Amino acid sequence: MARYTADSRDKVREAVDMVDLVSTRTELKRAGGGRFTGRCPFHEERTPSFSVNADDGLYHCFGCGVGGDMFTFVREMEGLDFVGALEWLAARYGVELEVEDEDPAAAERRRRRERLLDLLERAQRFYVRLLWDSDEAAGARRYLAERGLEEETLRAFRVGYAPDRWDGLLTAARKQGFSDQELEACGLVRKRSSGSGIYDFFRGRVLFPLCDVRGRVLGFGGRWLGPDDQPKYVNSVDNEVYRKGKHLFGADVARVHATRAGTVVLAEGYTDVLALHQSGVRNAVGLMGTALTEEQVGELGRLARTVLLALDADSAGQEAMLRAAKVAAGRNLELRVVPLPPGQDPADLVQAEGPAAAQRLVEASVPFVRFRVERELSRETLDDAEAKDRAIAALKPVFATLEPSALREELVGVVAERTAFPVGTVAGWLPAPRSAARPGPARPDGGSAGPARPPLRPRVEGAADPVRRAQRQFVLMCLAAPGEGERALAEVPDEAFVDDALRRAVGHLRTHLRQPGEGLDHEDGELVGLIASLSAAAERIERPTASGVRAQLATMQLAQIDRQMAEARASGAGGIAALRTKRDAVKRDYDAMVREQMAATKAPDP
Repeated sequence: MARYTADSRDKVREAVDMVDLVSTRTELKRAGGGRFTGRCPFHEERTPSFSVNADDGLYHCFGCGVGGDMFTFVREMEGLDFVGALEWLAARYGVELEVEDEDPAAAERRRRRERLLDLLERAQRFYVRLLWDSDEAAGARRYLAERGLEEETLRAFRVGYAPDRWDGLLTAARKQGFSDQELEACGLVRKRSSGSGIYDFFRGRVLFPLCDVRGRVLGFGGRWLGPDDQPKYVNSVDNEVYRKGKHLFGADVARVHATRAGTVVLAEGYTDVLALHQSGVRNAVGLMGTALTEEQVGELGRLARTVLLALDADSAGQEAMLRAAKVAAGRNLELRVVPLPPGQDPADLVQAEGPAAAQRLVEASVPFVRFRVERELSRETLDDAEAKDRAIAALKPVFATLEPSALREELVGVVAERTAFPVGTVAGWLPAPRSAARPGPARPDGGSAGPARPPLRPRVEGAADPVRRAQRQFVLMCLAAPGEGERALAEVPDEAFVDDALRRAVGHLRTHLRQPGEGLDHEDGELVGLIASLSAAAERIERPTASGVRAQLATMQLAQIDRQMAEARASGAGGIAALRTKRDAVKRDYDAMVREQMAATKAPDP
């Protein structure tokens, strides 16, 4: 991956119009000075709670807590990493990026990869042109139409057609200056078995481009349309650019919709994904005919935290769901199951019953744990005691993962009804519920009480903690009155701030209080998000007087001394007298600041 210079990142930051960028996702209105407000593009809301500071290049939502800078915005909206966001912004705003000094071998590898990606992109355009313009592709167009797929959908996914010739692409690529070795390196041709010469790998097939989340073509999946003497589907083989099981089909098209929805639908095949998108389920991606891999699970997690499995209802599809849960175990993902009718995949369903049917099924998804319970109960006839014992035994590890919840009680009732035993009896046979722990990340079995999608940016902890609350308010007042704030901050050492995140923010603000968006490490999402949150909150408070900032500093110190005294009493460590003396001194300063404030705001005599 290319490493771009710091100067390049600064040029991008200077070139980006933050209001223009955010306005591509939501309508903004000026709220005074360089501040704009609108509805948050990250969650549904009726009352605008989303704030953009055009001067600092920061945004923050007071509703869902997201925040950051231009790079964070593009990363979250487009599903990209930092380098991808940098390249995306550079392309949009016409900035030429400079690569850091590379050793010759690394530079050559990067140039070669870029050339192979260019070759694959040209091949994709060649195949698309053939699908829509050639007489030979009439059968392919007819097949796709019979599947109920519309031209708009096919063009959105850049579906194409490979001519049924040995050298269709080969000849075109050679004319454009690409070598046979380059064609072979990215899997577009193969060597003849005789060892002399090469030929097109894809022939007489409808082609679906396999892309990364940024939309760069890495390979192709081909559907055979001729007699049954060929495999129905073939994919690009592993090569310098493409690796099987690393990507998800359609992620480049679905990523924005998945980010907004907080969910991603996982289907099996190419036409399933196209049919779902055409039906309005635009957060759907495909497995590309492979078993779910660790890398694909990571890709799903970057798209959304809730995964809806829309895999075939047959035994192979059910096994795939169980494998998916095993791979997803331990990750911050919640799995749900879309109840497809037996014998139908999403494409069949849409074709038979229309778009509304697919949307209804997606909305009717159930927690993965419910799917597991239903599956185990359906594996036994439950006509005799031995069958019921086997079902109960199979369900024990399922219920062992569940905490006390309404869902657990409901599922116990399902088992009781199907086995014709009292609920209390069944509950006694199954493992006791896990003790309620503090909420954590969602589990693949769907048993977590945690949120489907956690806040995109961490916040300062301890809203109810008086010390943390006083310290945060002090920082806000320093931002709102930077002149006095700089002097006040200089009196407080970093270690005085009890929250790690706020301590890091203060370290940045000591030198950037007047322009908090300057000098940030744009790859440090936690710090960028917190600075955006603090800056936005500071804009909402009335500008404090110098004595007001000093009074808040004293409030912060008093809260900290009170905590130290309470800890000393609890531990019996002593030193309370010295702390009390210190507190009295700070309290006198506080009272003096309050009197000064009152005098400054007292109405003049008539």
